[in-house]
Amino acid sequence: MKYYVIAGEASGDLHASNLIEGIKKYDHNAVFRGFGGNLMISKNVQIVKHISELAFMGITEVIANIITIRNNFNFCKKDIISYSPDVLILVDYPGFNLRIAKFAKSKGIKVFYYISPAVWAWHRSRIKIIRKFTNKMFVILPFEKEFYRKFNIEVEFAGHPLLDAIANEENNIPSFSEFCKQNKLSGKPIIAILPGSRQQEIKKKLPVMLACIPYFNKYQFVIAGVPSISIDFYNQFMIKQKTPIVFGKTYQILKNSHSAIVTSGTATLETALFRIPQVVCYKVSSLTYFIAKLIVHVKYISLVNIILNKEAVCELIQGKFTVEALKNELTLITGGFKREQILSDYDSLSKLIGTAGASQRTAKFIVDYLKQIG
Repeated sequence: MKYYVIAGEASGDLHASNLIEGIKKYDHNAVFRGFGGNLMISKNVQIVKHISELAFMGITEVIANIITIRNNFNFCKKDIISYSPDVLILVDYPGFNLRIAKFAKSKGIKVFYYISPAVWAWHRSRIKIIRKFTNKMFVILPFEKEFYRKFNIEVEFAGHPLLDAIANEENNIPSFSEFCKQNKLSGKPIIAILPGSRQQEIKKKLPVMLACIPYFNKYQFVIAGVPSISIDFYNQFMIKQKTPIVFGKTYQILKNSHSAIVTSGTATLETALFRIPQVVCYKVSSLTYFIAKLIVHVKYISLVNIILNKEAVCELIQGKFTVEALKNELTLITGGFKREQILSDYDSLSKLIGTAGASQRTAKFIVDYLKQIG
């Protein structure tokens, strides 16, 4: 069977690659083509547009790149027609993928959506598009199954694929002493800094994160660097002192950390699954934040808090994201009652999101459903 897969960001590339590996176990004749990154390439997917050309974050950045986005969309439509897939699998990336869903359905192509857009948080109008132009949703958050069923949308929940990604990596993660030796670090406990994966978010958050370092002499701070961003870009924010940067080893950093400062996003859930107490930080342009306040319908921004429906980890948002506030919260999570409470909440989180094997279970759902509907 011919599959066309579209992932537009690094996290989508990761989860799509694990899903593709699972599909191959149940469909031995499966061939794949689509949009994605290096991890999908490693699974022998023919990538026609790389994620490095696709990821645009925030309203202002989207507007600035509107011509590129339109060209990518037109290219995708032509490529789908040329390839003539049996099924289109859309992975997150809703602004682009929901438009492609409409196009593909009009051409009689089966459309599956893996990793739901956050329609429960904002853009409720997208529910109608999903119901009309997708055959089935495959969701990764426990509350999403009931949410979609309320709108008569076919849906399956098989667990969160991050559990698979972590399970695949854990055996290869070195011990604390070995990790420090490999990366020329001291023996002090590590506070991880995860400033994001895009230059614009790093620019807004990293200076504040780094400004906390002088207050925590008992710890060493380590930045989780993104391989696609140069070391010079990070170094420009290190005015008073150099902070170690370890590129492409986020899971190794988290596994060996005591606490963490994390940019809101998937990384907050990853940090929780490694059982590392964290402070969540979020800051965007004033225009983006103003518009978001008008249209977002959730109380929290971190996946940890959204899933638990409580403020298990502190969220420092926009104007509240200051050096003083971050220093105070970091002090609370490095020891004492708040640290213990966060770890207890992480236990509750683990029970909700299930066990490893989500990618395999979702792959089986997809192949079985394709056989069922012919």
